[in-house]
Amino acid sequence: MRVEPNSPIYDDLMRFKPEGLTPNAWAVLAGVSRTVWADMRRHGNPSRRTLEKLLKAAGSSLAEFEALRISGLATVDDGADASVADRSAPSWGTPQLPSLPQVAALAAGLWGPPEQAITLMKLRPSEVTGNLPRPASLARDGSAYAVAVVDDSMWPRFRPGRILAVSPKAPVVAGDDVLVRLKSSVPSEFVPVLIKAMAQHTASGVELRQFNPDVTFSVPADDIVSIEKVLGELF
Repeated sequence: MRVEPNSPIYDDLMRFKPEGLTPNAWAVLAGVSRTVWADMRRHGNPSRRTLEKLLKAAGSSLAEFEALRISGLATVDDGADASVADRSAPSWGTPQLPSLPQVAALAAGLWGPPEQAITLMKLRPSEVTGNLPRPASLARDGSAYAVAVVDDSMWPRFRPGRILAVSPKAPVVAGDDVLVRLKSSVPSEFVPVLIKAMAQHTASGVELRQFNPDVTFSVPADDIVSIEKVLGELF
């Protein structure tokens, strides 16, 4: 009987299998169905959420997994016999990634009705204030950039001075943190932006939430240039 080979992603993922656990036990620990292995062997298309759960249970992360796959050295021959300890082997290497540009950002006062106290930022896309190490998860996202938090309007989610990674290409859904570029009535090298949590996105506009002070407000679609995903803090 001919045995079909495993999908590459299955073999790559098995390098992260916790030592002493069977694949099924690993799935139970991660809170995913044990059928995930059969599906992955055949189709090689696990969801991002499933991968995140499995890797978290193994003490790793999706960023590390993607970095090792990008390096072209993640797939091994011994499949399910490999363990987490194998990740320290020198032969795995580290992918050389281009730096991530940090775009200049400044506080720009308030946006909307004064009683709402919605803070506004402005970016100067032509000014790069630094080049930061690029996370492996952004290896193939050439449009990604970094920006500093300049106020405490999103505290405690983002504290002032922290550096955020932003991706214009990443899809956004309700619950994501976003950077919304706004149209400006005055031509300028600066771009007005809102960094908030997205509560809802419809054809008519977007509903955003600011944490400090806690207020939810709407931005009409006609006022929006783009909505870009804030992937999280870098530093």
